[in-house]
Amino acid sequence: MTIKGFEKKDFETFYIEGLEDRMNAIQQRIQPKFKEIGNELTEHLAVATGHEMFLHIAKHARRSVNPPNDTWLAIANNKRGYKKHPHFQLGLFDDHLFIWLAFIYELPGKDKIAGRFLNKIESLQELPDSFVVSMDHMKKDAFPIMELSEDHLEGVRDVKKAEFLIGKHIAKEDAIQLDGNALVKEVKQTFDQLIPFYLEATQSL
Repeated sequence: MTIKGFEKKDFETFYIEGLEDRMNAIQQRIQPKFKEIGNELTEHLAVATGHEMFLHIAKHARRSVNPPNDTWLAIANNKRGYKKHPHFQLGLFDDHLFIWLAFIYELPGKDKIAGRFLNKIESLQELPDSFVVSMDHMKKDAFPIMELSEDHLEGVRDVKKAEFLIGKHIAKEDAIQLDGNALVKEVKQTFDQLIPFYLEATQSL
């Protein structure tokens, strides 16, 4: 089966004005690719983690006025939802793809996970230099993994609304050069390097 990668037009979806028009473009251009790519990734993660995994595609259902600035698929060990669970993400803003292992603010037990990661901070810092960290899933900003400090993880532990996402960004210009199979390979390799931290997190819950 030939998997389709992302094109320039997919990223330009986020230049479309208006909630309805942008959502229509997301549903028509991007979500079919998410389903195809996501099924492949979900199967891979189920085997690699030993957990039953489920694909979720962001619906942006809470939005009534402002159109989304990004969109994503999420893969979690829960059929009903992903936000309250450690999960993997693949998504895009207008200028980059993101590949994350995500612990967002809805996750109960985030403090325990951060505590375990504080004890493993050297292992996190030993991830390849291409890895980045975000402290807010709604923002584009991310910083290099080598800059991760105990202060960051203490914030995740102690602040209820704090978040922790770790993975990679792929610039739009690079992403559109990848065909679907090359993209899936890159995402799988990224997830594989994050799985030990996913498993560490799930042991805390």
